[in-house]
Amino acid sequence: MKTRCVFSTSDLTAARLAMAAAQKAGIDDGDISLVAREDIELERIPDHLMQGRNDFYPAALRGGACGGGTGLLLGLIAVAIPPLGVTFAGAAAITVAGAVFGSWIGELVGFDVPDVVSRKFKDEIAAGRILVVIDANKEQLAVAEPAVARTGAVLLPFHAHTVLT
Repeated sequence: MKTRCVFSTSDLTAARLAMAAAQKAGIDDGDISLVAREDIELERIPDHLMQGRNDFYPAALRGGACGGGTGLLLGLIAVAIPPLGVTFAGAAAITVAGAVFGSWIGELVGFDVPDVVSRKFKDEIAAGRILVVIDANKEQLAVAEPAVARTGAVLLPFHAHTVLT
């Protein structure tokens, strides 16, 4: 499992130095992303480095799990009530329908919700700082964090396990 850590840099030049240090420490390019104010992003940061700015995928997973669980519960209740005539196959179909509906609703909601890094460090972003986000295992982070910090990037208080990286 990967852990996400976040560094704050003063500008794009500092962010590029931090990224280069992380890459030199063994972090893959695909595991490094940037978060910045929208006006900075549009002008200077290549699209492939930009982290998703919303909670789309995590919200879809949560919605699918909740919808699937609700569908399963309703399907089993329907099986238990004989006049309804629902079979276990019908209960499975209700479960799948609940998961699909829950994922769809979760995606709609998650598209408008900022991601956790953007929410937690909104003041840093508003101040014009560029955040360097690194996703790596503990061994890689043990090497990369000091290397990135030596470039002048400031490690922010954020370490979270990632699932969708």
